Amino acid sequence: MTNIYEEVRIALQGIWHRRWIALAIAWAVCLLGWLVVAMVPNSYESKARIFVQIDDVLADQIGIGGDRKRDIERVRQTLTSSINLEKVIRATRLGDKVTSDKQMQAAVASLGKNVAVVSQQDNLFEITGTAGSGGYNDAENAKLAQDIVQKMIDIFREENLAGGRGEMTDTLAFMDQQLSERKKALEAAELKRTEFEGRNADMIPGSGSLTTKREAARGEMRDIDSNLLAAQSALASINGQLSGTPQTIALPGVQGGAKGALAQAQADLGAMRARGLTDSHPDVISLRAQIASLQKAAAGEGGGGGAPNPAYTSLISIKADREASLVALQSRKASLQAEIARLSAQQYGEPAIAAEAARISRDYDVLKEQYDKLLRDREALRLRGQVETERDAVKFEVIDPPTMPVSPAAPDRPLLLLLVLIVGIGAGCGGAFALAQLKSAYSTTGQLQRATGLPVLGSISEALSRPARAERARRLKWFAGGVAGLFVVLFVLLGVEMLKRGMVA
Repeated sequence: MTNIYEEVRIALQGIWHRRWIALAIAWAVCLLGWLVVAMVPNSYESKARIFVQIDDVLADQIGIGGDRKRDIERVRQTLTSSINLEKVIRATRLGDKVTSDKQMQAAVASLGKNVAVVSQQDNLFEITGTAGSGGYNDAENAKLAQDIVQKMIDIFREENLAGGRGEMTDTLAFMDQQLSERKKALEAAELKRTEFEGRNADMIPGSGSLTTKREAARGEMRDIDSNLLAAQSALASINGQLSGTPQTIALPGVQGGAKGALAQAQADLGAMRARGLTDSHPDVISLRAQIASLQKAAAGEGGGGGAPNPAYTSLISIKADREASLVALQSRKASLQAEIARLSAQQYGEPAIAAEAARISRDYDVLKEQYDKLLRDREALRLRGQVETERDAVKFEVIDPPTMPVSPAAPDRPLLLLLVLIVGIGAGCGGAFALAQLKSAYSTTGQLQRATGLPVLGSISEALSRPARAERARRLKWFAGGVAGLFVVLFVLLGVEMLKRGMVA
């Protein structure tokens, strides 16, 4: 701690011995800094608040209200668009020195940095305009800032509100044109799809196609196979029962057996034909099969007699029915096999046709979706235009008119003047300290001992005569006056700044 204190004391003593150099450096830096600050032009800022109602209760109720964030961004972009900024430049003093397109582009870019539009709430916007041209005095810059903001409000009111209806009409006309073109394309696609389906009705996937027919035939084939198995099993069961059932029952004086059954069957066949049944009738086919079976049984019966067994006769009839059903199922199975083979032979061209049909249908669906969406958008836009026309959905109101600035927004000149003084004093002290480090002089005996490594026996204090002390006191007064002069100049500059602000107000 003692070493630190000693080093600080040595540094302060070195600066004090070169105080005139420090004062000269401080004056030079302060004068130069104050000159630079004085050359920086003041920038004046004007503010205004406007209310833009970008929504409407009726529009929200009927579902045509727009995206609020998008509408807010649209208002901000409209206020600060390049076209509007160019109009602001031409309508204010900013355009007095603009004579070429290049200068206009530079002016628009510069003005774009000096204006800001901030959304304080959903419908409330704050417009800020800044003017700080070095070619105008403070009063002119303050008035220019107010004019910039006022002109931006006027342009927004004129173009955004008055031009809204014309923009809506142009948009509806464009959408009607697009709808007409989409309608023609949709009709052409629908006609193409209808013609293609008419030419390839059997080949297109769906109801009535080859694939559907083939799958239906295969399903029926599976059902017939099941029915065939059931019919064959039932016929085998009947045959087993017939083998264990006697054909006749021995009764004296009664003709029976197969011959009696054959006679009865032939009588029944004659009765059926008498009713007009043809040979293709299922009952006739079944009875004829039964007669053929009975004829074989009667031929092997011989001349024996007896009454026919009713159970045997009933089993014979059931057997004939089962055989007829089996024959019909076998015939239907053969027909289905031929149909499946024919459909499989025709299927080789279906994949390409199916792909073409899918492409045509996909194109039609896309056009139909686009047409429907465009139609819905057109109707919503038309309804929105009617609401805006009848109810004036976009309302504009100036809440706070552009302010007339009475003090510069930038730079903060009093603070800069004070900072220049601090920097000047710091630069003077720093310069004196640097010079003290360059010269090989020692302020204390301890410093001399550390530098030489030799013991210091003692030191001699400075002895001043009375005239020398008077001269030192006089110089000290001059130095104090020089330091005080820096603060006096600072106060004068601050007073001038306040006076200039009062003149602007």
